[in-house]
Amino acid sequence: MKRLSLLLIPVAGPAFAADGPFLSLRNTDFVVLIAFILFVALILKVKAPSRIMGLLDKRAAGIKSDLEEARALREEAQSILASYERKAREVQAQADAIVAAAKRDAQMVADQAKADLEVSITRRLKAAEDQIASAEASAIREVKDQAVSVAVAAAGEILAKQMSAADKSSAIDAAIAEVKTRLH
Repeated sequence: MKRLSLLLIPVAGPAFAADGPFLSLRNTDFVVLIAFILFVALILKVKAPSRIMGLLDKRAAGIKSDLEEARALREEAQSILASYERKAREVQAQADAIVAAAKRDAQMVADQAKADLEVSITRRLKAAEDQIASAEASAIREVKDQAVSVAVAAAGEILAKQMSAADKSSAIDAAIAEVKTRLH
């Protein structure tokens, strides 16, 4: 007990520092003590602690509902984000499929164009060869016709110089008779 009193002496020091007896209205410490007790009694009478606790509970409930709402909004946002990410992956897969199909189509078109070009080149080469053969045959025919014409003209001149009038007349009659037999 002696120790306790020694510990309380520094705390009670201001109370002993006031003038006069402690239970006097002239002692400021006593007046402050009475005012404090009246203040605490007034607070307890108007039920301020229960009102404060009610306000604090109300505020805690509001904060709790705000937290629940925020949690629900967060979960909704996460589900929307997951949905958008899934849709983005689907769209990317579709885009990749479209690009792959376009590449395949382009390759097929290129292969078809190459085959068509080869066929066209072959056809043109064949047409050119046919034209060359036709031109060659035509040139040979013209040369032969020209040679025949020259030979007939030369033979005619030679025969005209060597034949007499009677021979010419009999040759014409023989030629007419031959034409008649060949035409009929």
